[in-house]
Order: sequence, then C-alpha cells, then structure tokens
Amino acid sequence: MTALAQNLEKLESHLARFRAGGILNLIGGETVAGAGGTFQTHSPVDESLIAEVALGTAVDIDRAAKAAKAAFPAWAAMEGEKRKAILHRIADLIESRAEEIALCECWDTGQSWRFMSKAALRGAENFRFFADRAPAARDGQSLSAPGQLNLTSRHPIGPVGVITPWNTPFMLSTWKIAPALAAGCTVVHKPAEFSPLSARLLAEICHEAGLPPGVLNLVNGMGEGAGKALTEHPDIKAVAFVGESRTGSMIMKQGADTLKRVHFELGGKNPVMVFDDADLDRALDAVIFMIYSLNGERCTSSSRLLVQDTIAEEFHARLVERVNRIRVGHPLDPETEVGPLIHKTHFDKVTGYVEIGRQDGATLAAGGSRVGDKGWFVRPTLFTGATSDMRIAQEEVFGPFLTSIAFSTEAEALKIANDVAYGLTGYLWTNDLTRALRVSDALEAGMIWVNSENVRHLPTPFGGVKASGIGRDGGDWSFDFYMETKNRAFALGNHKIQQLGA
Repeated sequence: MTALAQNLEKLESHLARFRAGGILNLIGGETVAGAGGTFQTHSPVDESLIAEVALGTAVDIDRAAKAAKAAFPAWAAMEGEKRKAILHRIADLIESRAEEIALCECWDTGQSWRFMSKAALRGAENFRFFADRAPAARDGQSLSAPGQLNLTSRHPIGPVGVITPWNTPFMLSTWKIAPALAAGCTVVHKPAEFSPLSARLLAEICHEAGLPPGVLNLVNGMGEGAGKALTEHPDIKAVAFVGESRTGSMIMKQGADTLKRVHFELGGKNPVMVFDDADLDRALDAVIFMIYSLNGERCTSSSRLLVQDTIAEEFHARLVERVNRIRVGHPLDPETEVGPLIHKTHFDKVTGYVEIGRQDGATLAAGGSRVGDKGWFVRPTLFTGATSDMRIAQEEVFGPFLTSIAFSTEAEALKIANDVAYGLTGYLWTNDLTRALRVSDALEAGMIWVNSENVRHLPTPFGGVKASGIGRDGGDWSFDFYMETKNRAFALGNHKIQQLGA
C-alpha cells in the first residue's frame, strides 16, 4: 500500500464521526448545535462533502460570551502553576493526536502533508511555551521614585474573542489561544468557515485535558453572522484576529462602540531582496520555499522578488527551471509540494491575477494554469519583468504566485520594497554586513530575516506595520494584549501635600 493510500485510509477513520454527527459547537463545556442550523464544508481536493457544520449566530455568540464571562473569575484566580499544568496536558494530547490533526487539516485546507505533518507539533510547542510562562505572567516591576515606591502588576483583561484564518488553522489557533489561557483570560473562538475541522479537535482536546467549562468556547459560523456578533458583544473585552486587512478594518469598526482592544495579524506583500553579492544557491532555495510552500497561502510569504539587474537573467533562468519542477498533487501524498487552494472562491481570485499580470504587461514565465479538472489545483506561477506600480506587485494574491522586479541600486531596491500598503516581513540576501544593517533598518516591516527564510523563534515579537497589523505576538509581547497593567504607588514618608482652602 502506498503512503497516500495509507493516509487516506487513516483519514477515513477519523472523519467517520464528523460525517455521522457533524462538526458542532462547544459552549460552556457542552457540545451543542448551531442556532442557525448547519452549513457544509467541502474538501478542496475533490470538492467532496466533509461534514455538516453548526451554523452559529448571534444567539450562540451571546451564550458563549456569557459562558466565558461566568468562567472568567475562577480561571483568572487559579494559581499560575495549576494553569501551567492544564496547558501542558493540552500539549500532551495534541502530540498524541498529531497525526489525526494533520490528516484532517490536509483534507480540510488542501495543505500538503510534508508541511502539515509538523503543524500539530508546533501547536503543542505553542502551548508548552506559554504554559511555562503562566506562573509569572502577572509579575511586574518595582520602580523607585523620590519618596515613593511603585509596584506594577498585570491582570487578565477578561473574556476575549479569537478569530482565526483557514490557511494553517490549527497552529494559528494555538498561537492565539495558548497565551490567552496562560494569561488567565477565557476565550470564544470563531474559526474560519472554510476550515472548521481542526478547531473542533482543539476544543475537544482542551476539554479532555481538564480545562474548566466555559474557559474555551467554540462557535462556528460566518463572518457576517457569528463573527460580527463576537466583535460587537459587550462581554468580550478584546478581539485577536488573523486574516485579511479589509476584514481587520471591519472588525475595528464593529468593536468601536464597546471600545474593544484589537490585535491584528493581517495581510502582506513581502519583499525578498537578492543582491548580486549574495549566496545565490541559498537565496534561490529560500525564494522558492517562502512563496510556494504552504501553497503560498501564508501572510509571511515573500511574494515579491526584488533581484539585482546584474544577476536577474541568470537567477530567473534557474528560478523558472525549479518552479516548473514543483510537484503539484494530492495533499496526503508525501511527495506533493503544492496542494489545492482552499476553495473555488480563492482559486478564482488567484487565477484571476494571472490575467491581471498579463494585462499589466508582465511576463508569465511559469505556471498560471489549472491542474486537473477536479479540485482547486493551480500550477505554481511566476511573473517576471514586473514594475512596482503593477497590481500583481501591489496587491496580496495569497497563493503560489511570485512577482519579480529587477533593481539596480540599493536605494532603488528600498524604494520598491517600501512602496506597498503592507509591512509584515522582509527578507534580505547579501554578504555585505553594512548593507544588511542599512537596508534592514530602513525596511518598513515588523519582521526581517537576513540571509534566512522565515525561521520562527517563539520568544521574539511577531507582527507587522502599516496595513499588516496592530500589536505583537510572541514571548511576553503576547501578554501585553491579553492583560492590563496596573501601577500602585506607595508613599515612603510624609511628603508635602499642598493645602487648599486651609
């Protein structure tokens, strides 16, 4: 039996219960149907029905928010060591079910097994990292001043909403939910409607690990229904969102009346800058990996290649050869490098940019066509000869779609790199240390990697500038969002107090 056949057989055993009973909400520790009935989720591999999904509405969100509010005092008051133990048990269970999570996520999203087989383990790592920080999450500082002693402390903000995307849903859900729970917050989670499977698995795991009822609540549904109700609900004190920049703007407007704190990880049109003194072999590998892995459906993908004109012709020739050899296929085949896009809506968007690129006047150097007649597969795409004013150089495509722009000088490269609305990441390839320092300092991005692809380090800040987001995840930066900081000032003696009306 082939590896693909083995994975498909295992998948069927995991999906059986969802096909029979559907994907339901979890509110206040109870598995419940959606007030709006159900909607269907289909696999992007062959458009087959995966399951019926509970369609949450404002009624479900209200119930979940009240459950989170009721559970908050006890969870917030729990000793950090006890919260730590529960979060570690969640990580243990994630690891024990890592294969199930990965198989379901591949089928639900179209992401290839070679990448998603490790995604669940990264989710467990997120829980362990923040579990270990839970006991000290509220610690502050002792700040001396003349005649006073200031003591700072941090306190969980209250029930929070977490809205996650469809591209790597399990890992990104843990990236948001783990620090919220470690801080002492309770959560209402609204996953993307295109990929509801792994959110249900995470909710089950948390419940099995001993998370008290109401601490984590799951409500499936649409953005205009459950999502909008969550962002407007008065009991929800903050909303953490990962997704499109336009949706982030809508969430900010919806939360304005209740003065919600927001944390946004939004879109990107990230540059990878390759200078002629770079290690071109390693740069080529990184350029290809950072746009075509995960089907190009990642906010940190380097979707704009800025290559120095002295090496552009040679670099493009090697790039085209490699791109044309990328293996497109069934996501559960370990040999597959690029699977199908998440949904027909997104497939139409990505393939629509192929025609836009042609109309702009760029050269279609590779890909751009559909693969097969079933599922949402597209051949990895490369446009060369682009300029910065073209739509394919300005707008987020969010697929296996690379736009290349040649530059001649460092100043020109920086101008092109910063000439977009976004500012999430930047990638820089050069062996000139002073150039690396200058360019990385001038790049308008929240995160920059020099002579490296995106290598995540959990203690470091993660987030963007401009239209790419608000706030930072990672390390203690996550707690800055989920907690309020309090300062208490103690007089150390009888300092002079002015007397009015004496």
